Amino acid sequence: MSDVPSHLRYTSDHEWVLADGDSLKIGITRYAADALGDVVYVDHPAVGSSVQAGAIVGEVESTKSVGEIFSPVTGTVVETNQAVVDDPELINRDPYGEGWLFRVDTTDSPDLMDADAYTALIGQ
Repeated sequence: MSDVPSHLRYTSDHEWVLADGDSLKIGITRYAADALGDVVYVDHPAVGSSVQAGAIVGEVESTKSVGEIFSPVTGTVVETNQAVVDDPELINRDPYGEGWLFRVDTTDSPDLMDADAYTALIGQ
């Protein structure tokens, strides 16, 4: 059973979003991390790059497969988590904490799911 923190918002592509100051912090969910297995490589958008809502902006590779990272919002990447590049297994160990991927400045008001809706989506 995957944990689904109630303070986050979620996409149907299994990204989570946290309003954090003036930006949104984005990562992948425990459900996605568990489905991928042991993460061995992370590629996320560069600081300063523009991202479009729904567009592929990176990937997470595991020993089993490759998962695409989709941006839940349109905006500008203002920070990336180098720690997950250096130690990709952070995503498996702590996907909602130290395993975050990047931050975006945006004026979007994304249509995201709450924890109950995401839990229903993944059938938990």
